[in-house]
Amino acid sequence: MPSIELDTPRLRLRTWRDDDLTAFAEMNADPEVMRHFPACMSREESDALAARIRQHFQDHGFGQWIVERLDDGSFVGVLGLQNVSFEAHFTPAVEIGWRFMPQHWGQGLACEAAQAALAFAFERLLLAEVVAFTVPANLRSQAVMERIGMQRDFDGNFEHPSLPSGHPLRLHLLYRLGRAEWEALR
Repeated sequence: MPSIELDTPRLRLRTWRDDDLTAFAEMNADPEVMRHFPACMSREESDALAARIRQHFQDHGFGQWIVERLDDGSFVGVLGLQNVSFEAHFTPAVEIGWRFMPQHWGQGLACEAAQAALAFAFERLLLAEVVAFTVPANLRSQAVMERIGMQRDFDGNFEHPSLPSGHPLRLHLLYRLGRAEWEALR
């Protein structure tokens, strides 16, 4: 797997190591972290997700990085880019997404890491657009999306195809950021 690291003033975004699996599983089992997801994950489910993330890096040269603090090396969470894995009116597309431990919320770390990932997306991968999406109740993620310059596509709401009809988390809001808009924000 290519080793891609991105540093920000407070953070390092790096590729995965086997010793990340325990912290990743703890985060995925935290009910507060997983509030806007269908369920908390078992260790086996978390390890399977980590394997898919690592495979995405192998296959595409980008993915969800491990985010750690530069000052003490602590595990913050994951953030990065991935191909949207389902069909929708906006696919094919590359999504930016994140999941952080609660003790790292509210410090601007998601925005800081997301800016580095967006720079990678537009400068190195030369993507034309990056999307993000979340459920309407996830106001924290929507705030991050807006702070990093993404614009809500009010006509883009969609029902997530991996959730059954009538599921309370099925409706998702779509945000977009094109390269030209990103360059204008810089």
